Amino acid sequence: MVAPALLSPRTPSPSARVPAATLIRGFGGNIPFRCTRSRLLFVAPSLRAPESYPLRAGSSNLGMAAGAGGVGSPERDSSPTAYEESLNCLSSLITRRTRADGTNKGDNFDLMFDYLKMLELDGPISRLKVIHVAGTKGKGSTCAFTESILRCCGFRTGLFTSPHLIDVRERFRIDGVEISEEKFLEYFWWCWNRLQEKTNDDVPMPTYFRFLALLAFKIFSAEQVDVAILEVGLGGKFDATNVVQKPIVCGISSLGYDHMEILGNTLGEIAGEKSGIFKQGVPAYTVPQPEEAMSVLKDKAFQLGIPLHVVSPLDSGALKDLHLGLDGEHQYINAGLAISLSRAWLKETGNAEGINFQDTFVRGLTITSLQGRAQIVPDSHLRSQERNFSLGDLVFYLDGAHSPESLEVCARWFSHAIRDVTQHSDTQGEQHFAGHNASQILLFNCMSVRDPQLLLPRLVNTCAQYGVHFHRALFVPNQSVYNKVGSHVSAPADSQHVDLSWQLTLQKVWESLTHSEKDAGLSSTRDHEHSSVFPSLPLAIKWLREHVQQNRSTRFQVLVTGSLHLVGDVLRLIKK
Repeated sequence: MVAPALLSPRTPSPSARVPAATLIRGFGGNIPFRCTRSRLLFVAPSLRAPESYPLRAGSSNLGMAAGAGGVGSPERDSSPTAYEESLNCLSSLITRRTRADGTNKGDNFDLMFDYLKMLELDGPISRLKVIHVAGTKGKGSTCAFTESILRCCGFRTGLFTSPHLIDVRERFRIDGVEISEEKFLEYFWWCWNRLQEKTNDDVPMPTYFRFLALLAFKIFSAEQVDVAILEVGLGGKFDATNVVQKPIVCGISSLGYDHMEILGNTLGEIAGEKSGIFKQGVPAYTVPQPEEAMSVLKDKAFQLGIPLHVVSPLDSGALKDLHLGLDGEHQYINAGLAISLSRAWLKETGNAEGINFQDTFVRGLTITSLQGRAQIVPDSHLRSQERNFSLGDLVFYLDGAHSPESLEVCARWFSHAIRDVTQHSDTQGEQHFAGHNASQILLFNCMSVRDPQLLLPRLVNTCAQYGVHFHRALFVPNQSVYNKVGSHVSAPADSQHVDLSWQLTLQKVWESLTHSEKDAGLSSTRDHEHSSVFPSLPLAIKWLREHVQQNRSTRFQVLVTGSLHLVGDVLRLIKK
């Protein structure tokens, strides 16, 4: 079964069209291909099923997809055109339902087992030695720490995380490196074509995240990783990654209020969904939790007859004057969980002997990296434009926090981070850096299913406790769109017709925190003394850069938070 027109692919120009039957040399002989519009179909009888690869008009790099064994095919077209076509196909799997649609729950989870059979992955997935991690806060960081530790122990690692910030390939790491474009295309089309061929009305194509999880299983199986670390996408019980029936060890990071429209309105309900990854006979680990959540986790573990190990945060002294690769005091909680998960995996797989736990684990913890979590990025574009001038700096502090608890943690990190570079404050509380004034600006957006009345006060009040007060807040819509995947996806060019009602709502909440209720009611305009709404992120970045040039004695410290999508959009723009 072929998707309708594959999102209306472009037909090659007449001069670039390929004959109906073309012979391509490879594997020691002539290989017949059949071209249908923008698709190239491999019809050699030696493979179990026809394969296809995107055909770029005028290209001589015609390739064929890998068989079940994975890599090893002739040179193929891995140009941006071929890659973008795969992303267009991936975009077609994104459902149009809102995150608050109650029918999301469960959503025919058993279909995942049908997909595994279609892809002949039910055997390979059972042989993967999986570490499965759920949680509200810190699950991505925990997975990153765990992967780094086991890689330093000498094992071939596979890491699946979400969401991606700039490129979808970030979700799939082999030995700490995101999968190459060539291999991504190879495995993507291997999965895509088989599913297109075998799905039907009763078993439709998998949705976006489910396809990505299936792709991760294919990649890790074909790449023969020693350990696969899987981060749950949302919840746990009905998450696509939970199709793994026998992981080696499970972990649950800090729990809090998030995705309540799907997971439940209480910590107990949320913990019940997260604990859905627990399996009989599989050791489970967690960190200190609120009593309501911990009670549910313990009950679930008791029902399954498994111990639930509660892990203390890592003692910073264990690092021997070194620092964690991920910044922030909260990361010691995630690091402690990662250490326990790594030890359990080594023990359960019989690989603990001969491992120098102290030195190897410390090295793994100190070299861990993960974009968009407590990340500091100077604006290199501005510096390159003005390197011969004396001017203030523009530095972005990026953290994808999007729940009340995580925003409090983010506020503490930001306050400490700017304190570390700030030499002193005067009696009015104005901060200075190496002879420059320091001005803190908030760049914020969040999804409309979240409550800004819970998010923004938590952020503002925590910063205020450390003497940090934002001089201005900027509210913008996300540059990327939720129904499109790609590294060049952007908002409509016509910024005059962008719906800014949500950003104006965020601004009103902000003004109520910094002004009287009377002033806060004037939210029909975009500009206030302490806040602005911009119709696009590029315009906000442009304003910041111009503001720096007009205030050369000031260092501008911009906290970007509220949404990992926003963080990814900012990274994409400032790294161009």
